[in-house]
Amino acid sequence: MKAQTTNNFAQKLKLKFQQTFKKILKNTLAVATLGIVLLGATTSVMAAGLMTPVDSSKPALSIKSHHVNVTIEDGYAVTEVDQTFSNPHQQDLEATYSFPVPEKGVVSEFTIWIDGKPVIGEVLEKQKAQQLYEEEKAAGRDAGLTTKVKHYRFEVKVSPVRAQQDARIRLVYMQAADIDNSMGRYVYPLEEGETDDQANAFWSYDPVVKEDFSFKVDLRSGYPVNGVRLPQHSQAVVTQSNPQEWSVSLGSNNSVETLKKIQVEEVATPTQESTGTLAEDLIKAIKNKPISNNEIAALESGETTTSNTNTAAATLDKDIVMYWRLAPNLPGSIDLVTHREQGAKRGTFMMTLTPGDDLAKIEEGRDWAFVLDMSGSMSGKYQTMVDGVQRAIGGLNAQDRFQIILFDNAVEDLTQSTWINATAENVIHWSNALAATGPRGGTNIYAGLSKALNNLDADRTGAIVLVTDGEANVGVTEKKEFLKLMTGHDVRLFTAVMGNGANRPLLNAMTEVSNGFAVSVSNSDDISGKIREFTSKVTHQAMHDVELDITGIKTGDMTPEKITSLYRGEQLVVFGHYWGSGDANVELKAKVSGENKSYKTRFAFPENETSNPEIERLWAYAKIQDLKKQIDYLGSDADFKSAVIDIAVENSLVTDYTSMIVMRDEQFEAHGIERKNKARVAKEQTAKTQRKAAPVQSRRADTSQPVFTSNRSSHGGGGGGAFNPLMLLPFAVFAVYRRKKGGFIEKN
Repeated sequence: MKAQTTNNFAQKLKLKFQQTFKKILKNTLAVATLGIVLLGATTSVMAAGLMTPVDSSKPALSIKSHHVNVTIEDGYAVTEVDQTFSNPHQQDLEATYSFPVPEKGVVSEFTIWIDGKPVIGEVLEKQKAQQLYEEEKAAGRDAGLTTKVKHYRFEVKVSPVRAQQDARIRLVYMQAADIDNSMGRYVYPLEEGETDDQANAFWSYDPVVKEDFSFKVDLRSGYPVNGVRLPQHSQAVVTQSNPQEWSVSLGSNNSVETLKKIQVEEVATPTQESTGTLAEDLIKAIKNKPISNNEIAALESGETTTSNTNTAAATLDKDIVMYWRLAPNLPGSIDLVTHREQGAKRGTFMMTLTPGDDLAKIEEGRDWAFVLDMSGSMSGKYQTMVDGVQRAIGGLNAQDRFQIILFDNAVEDLTQSTWINATAENVIHWSNALAATGPRGGTNIYAGLSKALNNLDADRTGAIVLVTDGEANVGVTEKKEFLKLMTGHDVRLFTAVMGNGANRPLLNAMTEVSNGFAVSVSNSDDISGKIREFTSKVTHQAMHDVELDITGIKTGDMTPEKITSLYRGEQLVVFGHYWGSGDANVELKAKVSGENKSYKTRFAFPENETSNPEIERLWAYAKIQDLKKQIDYLGSDADFKSAVIDIAVENSLVTDYTSMIVMRDEQFEAHGIERKNKARVAKEQTAKTQRKAAPVQSRRADTSQPVFTSNRSSHGGGGGGAFNPLMLLPFAVFAVYRRKKGGFIEKN
């Protein structure tokens, strides 16, 4: 009887798994996980997708296919998005497509297929590009326009999408690779996190891909990689060619192949049939026993389920996050990537410095001020935030104290400016008080942050944890005033920003003026890993007053102009130009707890190197960011704006002041527009093909004379110690630190 019960239980779980997985295969692949949820549910109001005015009388277009190809190598990532719009209607229509671009990403190519041939766009001053697009549109000629609308969002317009025809486009953007504590991270952002009520009221968004979706990554690392992981997309197929080359594939055309890889456990004798959720039952069921070919065929034919299905290939409303973990015990190093064409007087370089892990841990009790966003945009996330804060204050050490400050349109000081000792009784009382609050109103970040700063005790080490999901829209909102607030206090600001819609330019600027750092967090991140990354920095010493000196050859136009600080696990990426060639002396200087530190090495800059022409654009983007900071600090300036436009046009980049337009070839010629980007794209595509055909190259420059004596920091080593409440906060965290006065796919 017991054996029969066990067998019935196993069969029921298998059938439940089959039915659920069939539904998953038929629904959006992008959300086809097995139900393991790390966070409370959060839904973006706006996602990447086609935009249609809410009151429009015109019929809507659809996204027919969406294919993403990412190449990560030599310290940077290039993302290519090939997309097809479909117009099933009887009239020509204009397509408007909205998409977020990652922080530090810049659009470098916009191509439309006209008469079956790709036509690459060119960058012009923003108003001029808009004018030409409207003229081409009015004349009924094929045209397209890519524009930066907000700091995180771009829009593509294509006109016309012919009646009962398709329109194919390609978008390309590039960015420096993100590696921290020996952990690489790539985000394909799809959730916009829009908090603009007027925009939400005007536009409706269609993020559905009707027929075909794929996402592929080629990772070519100069250092060995021993694991790759997509925490929210476990159905991705990860393949290792060798320790330095990995690939990832995710798409609607490999669903059955993914199914064949899933194993079902021979269930051990249970005491009862099931008391868990469906997800828990499935997790228990997935392990060792293969699903038979007959069962797969039954799933394919739909025999195991009668559920209603959605035939969409994907829904573009969930970020795709990929991690890669470098092998342990790698040395601190300097990597150098250059570009200099034959006969050119000037070359471009990207230098990446990865310090050794010799920053000591800070052992000290603290005060914690929790500054919490209770605005209306936090609905759906508020209880998750409350739960995280409750667990955080419950895990404080006995010598710690805390405050809780809430803000919406105004500030509500829940603990009334009193530092509360973290006793069990106090934790229960204030946890209950916090649970009784709820979201409402606007977002007055300035008032909440000001209150917390004024409450700091100068005789104790303190941290301010600011939790918010959006932009300041009540009270003081000007960036200048926030910067003045931060420079007026002896504090360091650390930010971990969740989602794609928060005001990163403001938050990043505040961290820089306070010598802090910023960490980006997506809903698709491994949150515990991101918080460990964050806390490993605030619990260790940092390098301050950082300077990089290069002598022996002439260098210039280096960016960032001001480096400020470097925290544990961070890389320093510097772009610049160089003249001449040969050996150069490189010295990194910094202060650690007031003590001067110096790290020296010597290596060569090449006379010619054409493998990585993309770094010219990466330098241009970094330089533009420096110029924008000057505009933020000093106010709008015609000279700075002109400099941004000149650099963007020369290097074909879409910025706040420039857009990319596509017209028929004869129209480019008629308007006298030089095809700079067409030539640049051809050069970059040739170099990419040549790199792919060759073995992965090491870009380490200091092999002969290592600049650092210790191995680089990693998540696997060090950093242990007492509980830190930030580890329990799965949302946007902004922490101000003040010193008192005086799960992977492993390698084969």
